[in-house]
Amino acid sequence: MDEREHWMALERADGSPYASRFAGIGASIPERRLPTDELMASTRYQTDIDLEQLTGVRERHVVSVGEDSYTLALGAARDALAHAACAAEDLDMLIVSSISRHVGGMRLQLEPPVSVALKEALGARQAIGFDISNACAGMMTGVFILNDQIRQGRIRRGMVVSGEYISELGRNAAQEVRDVMSDQLASLTLGDAGAAAVLERAPAGAPGIEVAGFTTLSEHSRLCVAFPAKIGPGVTMHTNAREIHRVAIENALPMLREVLDQAGLEFDQIDYLVPHQTSARAINKAMAEFSAGLGGAPKHVVITVDELGNTASTTHFVALHKYLEEGRFAEGDRILLLSLASGLEVGIVIFRVDQLAGCYGNHH
Repeated sequence: MDEREHWMALERADGSPYASRFAGIGASIPERRLPTDELMASTRYQTDIDLEQLTGVRERHVVSVGEDSYTLALGAARDALAHAACAAEDLDMLIVSSISRHVGGMRLQLEPPVSVALKEALGARQAIGFDISNACAGMMTGVFILNDQIRQGRIRRGMVVSGEYISELGRNAAQEVRDVMSDQLASLTLGDAGAAAVLERAPAGAPGIEVAGFTTLSEHSRLCVAFPAKIGPGVTMHTNAREIHRVAIENALPMLREVLDQAGLEFDQIDYLVPHQTSARAINKAMAEFSAGLGGAPKHVVITVDELGNTASTTHFVALHKYLEEGRFAEGDRILLLSLASGLEVGIVIFRVDQLAGCYGNHH
């Protein structure tokens, strides 16, 4: 059977779309912790900024020697496969969605794609592999692609994986931030982490991904930009935090309404909402505005930025992994993932918890 015949064989006879579900969520968190007070003690200038009170970030995890974007991604991918109870050979597609592509320390690798090395290390030789980049919405974009491919019957199972080694942005910012109005302030909230998600075709009648949507508002693309660092290695990130927060909430609200209507849901029917982890204050303000605009509130809002910081494209799936390990989700719970990323991208995925609830430990 040639490749074309293989894809045709996966299609449903009646032409209706398949459903997809999360088969496994993996994470790889560096052991080393960097408390906020320690980071702020390293600033070059006397700032008088109470970063923990301002953002809610108590600490973040950062890489040690021998760890980088690639090692974090590889660890998360292996963890996701273990929880998905499938082998790497079973993957039809592997997407790497990191912002940072550090391999071998601070060396930035664009070619060959990181997906090539990950496929080889995992043994996913049959998978179609490629890299994408969509700022902090990278993993959510990968989920959107895999969900679409599974629904069309083009693949049965795929993985999106990201390893974010971005803590150097915080170290560089510490040498330049002078006050709370600095456009590098957001960099002080960043932490390192790897995350991976395996998606598969859901059995008939099983819960899974109910809706996935994305929109891009490029007129706001200059609100968060990066440049080569003048002090230290790597890059610096410059963010108009107030404005990007304002336009993100303003544009996410109508999309939330549209997606909820498409799914036939009200906002208060969401059991857990997992937002992008920027700061606790920003999340709480956004939730208040969403609740006012939608006439309800989700039962729980997941906040992990206090102990993990903002881990860029991995934030939603690091949070999911944490809550799964702690046994917080029950089978049938409805979860909404909300991505608000530089660009400006707004992404939403709504899914029901299925077999995942029984695949993780209960440490809560």
